[in-house]
Amino acid sequence: MDLNEIRSTIDRIDSKILKLLNDRMEQSLLAKKFKSSIEDLEREKAIMEKLKNSSNLLLESEFKEDIYSLIISWSKKLQARDYKVIGFQGEHGAYSEDAARHWDKELLAVQCTTFNEVFERVDSNLFDFGIVPVENTLGGIVGPVNELLINTEAFIVGAIDMPVCHNLLALPGTDHREIKEVYSHTQALSQCRSFLARNKLTPVPFYDTAGAARMLTEAKPRGAACIAGRLAAELYGLEILKDNIQDFSNNRTRFLVLANEKSECKGIKCSVTFSVLHKPGTLFNVLRVFADAGINLTRMESIPTEPGNYSFLIDFEGYDKDPVVEEVLNRATEITTNFKLLGCYIEKII
Repeated sequence: MDLNEIRSTIDRIDSKILKLLNDRMEQSLLAKKFKSSIEDLEREKAIMEKLKNSSNLLLESEFKEDIYSLIISWSKKLQARDYKVIGFQGEHGAYSEDAARHWDKELLAVQCTTFNEVFERVDSNLFDFGIVPVENTLGGIVGPVNELLINTEAFIVGAIDMPVCHNLLALPGTDHREIKEVYSHTQALSQCRSFLARNKLTPVPFYDTAGAARMLTEAKPRGAACIAGRLAAELYGLEILKDNIQDFSNNRTRFLVLANEKSECKGIKCSVTFSVLHKPGTLFNVLRVFADAGINLTRMESIPTEPGNYSFLIDFEGYDKDPVVEEVLNRATEITTNFKLLGCYIEKII
């Protein structure tokens, strides 16, 4: 081991420390939802007592108390700013977080491990909003999200349709000729298959595009790069060796924004979910109600709920307070089961 190796190890540890500090601040913002006031002297006292009793050979009590006094002070400052929180699935730098920034850059994005976690935290009011991908032009529908939409208590309050631009990222100063392996989510790897084959690069599946970028920064594997978005490159200090490496230019993902209450704005698109009796012509009768009213359907998906039974998701153009739309919704409710208006909202096209 030499000085450069030691410094490289220190850099990796520093990166982890900053990530953990950011995670802690996110949790402190969520904790505010359950507190009557920002100040909690008993909690602060308990933290300091725990630090005094902890055994750390190189960390004296005074040092630990100074560090945590700063951490607690900053946590309270963040809580006082009264951020609105939007949850997304994946690591920071994910395309979902990028979509959240496009929808409202003032929101604080908090990461979740699963889509189910996003829905649960919106349903329970822990998050003000959630954002989830619902379909991709190349990969098709995001099955788990569509299944969760059928059963959620949350409402759709917005949508973002944006291009997904994959980039080849590497540590600064990396010689592209030394790269042999490329890490990323399986879907991103498949969408860049021709680029990888053309450059004789071995795809290595990873759980998340942004997670691959974070791993590259922390682990610094030799001869490796990753595929992720520009936001991930910015957050993890990576260099973009080649941008827009996806095989097809028309690679777009549509994201839905969720909230616990309906949108107050005048929407331009509505989403509904329902089931029909398992008889010939029942679905056709529902679709005819929309067609007879001249309402344009923009999306329809069938989601299996149990053997032989399906629920349906439909998006259509219109405003739910329009008399024509109101009549259609009333008529559709009469000839379906479990009918629910998921929301009327504005959709942004990026």
